[in-house]
Amino acid sequence: MMTKDEMPACPVATTVQLIGSKWKLLIIRDLLARPWRFNELKKDLEGISQKVLTDSLRSMEDDGIITRTVYPEVPPRVEYALSELGESMRPIMDAMEQWGNAYKEGRQ
Repeated sequence: MMTKDEMPACPVATTVQLIGSKWKLLIIRDLLARPWRFNELKKDLEGISQKVLTDSLRSMEDDGIITRTVYPEVPPRVEYALSELGESMRPIMDAMEQWGNAYKEGRQ
């Protein structure tokens, strides 16, 4: 995790640094709908390895984008959800969805 002082000066580069990977964007997409458990995310994100999912979730948790809740059950249940900071990305993701739909409609 980079400190805020270590982040790029450009705000777009900072955003890309935090959420610019394919997998992080797709994790955020899923978490916008509801909290998910690790194995649910792994099944939904076809092609992601367990290591990449684990690393992405840890990184996003360190950056304050998601929260990780461990429920004291046997076996333990862990859920991932967007934090308030992560929720603030909803307009960005909505804009990406609209742009993607418009692009696909124009390509037919």
